[in-house]
Amino acid sequence: MRMWGGRFTGETDPLIAEATRSVEVDRALAVDDIDGSIAHVRGLERAGLLTGEESGRLVEGLRALRRDVEAGTFAWDPALEDVHLNLEAALTARLGPVAGKLHTGRSRNDQVALDLRLWLRRTIRELDGDMVGLERALVDRAERDGEAVLPGMTHVQPAQPVLLAHHLLAYVEMLERDRGRLADCARRADRSPLGAGALAGAGFDLDREATAAELGFAGVTANSLDAVSDRDFVVEFLAAAALAMVHLSRLAEELVWWSNPAFGWVTLADAHATGSSMMPNKKNPDPCELVRARAARVAGHLSTMLGVLKGLPLAYQRDLQEDKGPLFDGAAVLGSSLRVMAAVMAGVMIHADRMREAALGGHITATSVADALVERGLPFRVAHHVAGRLVAEAERRGCRLDELAEGAFVAALGDEQDPDAKRLAAEAADERTGVAQALREAATLEAAVARPRVLGGTAPERVHEAIAAARERLNGLAG
Repeated sequence: MRMWGGRFTGETDPLIAEATRSVEVDRALAVDDIDGSIAHVRGLERAGLLTGEESGRLVEGLRALRRDVEAGTFAWDPALEDVHLNLEAALTARLGPVAGKLHTGRSRNDQVALDLRLWLRRTIRELDGDMVGLERALVDRAERDGEAVLPGMTHVQPAQPVLLAHHLLAYVEMLERDRGRLADCARRADRSPLGAGALAGAGFDLDREATAAELGFAGVTANSLDAVSDRDFVVEFLAAAALAMVHLSRLAEELVWWSNPAFGWVTLADAHATGSSMMPNKKNPDPCELVRARAARVAGHLSTMLGVLKGLPLAYQRDLQEDKGPLFDGAAVLGSSLRVMAAVMAGVMIHADRMREAALGGHITATSVADALVERGLPFRVAHHVAGRLVAEAERRGCRLDELAEGAFVAALGDEQDPDAKRLAAEAADERTGVAQALREAATLEAAVARPRVLGGTAPERVHEAIAAARERLNGLAG
């Protein structure tokens, strides 16, 4: 069937109708479409294109449709290709000819552009709440178990010891940037395209700014061609969502590894793991694995939208119908992944003893020893070399750096040609100075964790400050 098109004499080929139908996807815009239509009706009344009585009937009819949509009782007709035709047909069936005045000064082009912006605005608000929820779970865990010490890694090799709280707060920082990117996207999308018409602008004296204000927009789009063909905000959203999913994937990846018995650093709650259909011993971190995989799915949606847009001339093209699937799915995947990871973090059991055991391996306090040598006058490169000699000696003896005899520190310094190293070796050889003992103490896990006292470092006092600041910020947010 054709709802419009007096120039056509035949029906649409069913194959083409099937190929062009989008109602199964874009019906998600129904509430936004109705809200936009109500604002448009009032704009038509202000312009003298509707009487007060007509406007009232249309607004009440649209509100009734909204109630049906929200209640799930609206009867969607797949023969009508999209959400707009379904709602307009239902309104016509209820109100008669006056419903035909609704589309005055409006095209589906500016209508769907408006709907998408309205949908995105409320979706970003919901996702921001989900991000804050995960931040709260991470900060809660940092407060509860954050004193645990684990080996921070580079190149997936033990590097320096860090507090678990410090590690978790790194993801809080990522989420804050993600929130900022979504907020930026919402800010740039905060312009109403309604009144742009099909491409050239509405042919009536509509007060676009008044209608935009009624819908809560900061302003209106400045160019009608751009207004109907702009999907930058969809790309921006998917870019922000894809990066947020990358952050979640990194956290999920770590939990997958940490829950392996070879690490044994965490145990996922039974409610957040699955078993094997064959192997009774298995406890699989499936939710984390699925979040990891779905990050690729959202990245694919971003690639899809860039591909759709790259070859489109101005203005609207039907290609833009393909924006909704990636957008809606990307938002849904991000929201569900945020909630899943918040639940996992709330339920996970931390094994601080296993983390500490791992931190005691790999000689990860060597940098602390080098820094302590620098404090006693050695150039850093010489100090680095001395610490390396100590690591080699500990490897040879099969012990930790802080288990080396004080004489090993004297010997490592004495083997250097640097005059400062020779001087320090002499001082360390004199037991009365306590230099050798101090260097060995610098090799302890506690000293190594406490040393990075710079802002943003892992020293306990800095981490406590960071937790307090994060908690204060989260407490200041609504909800």
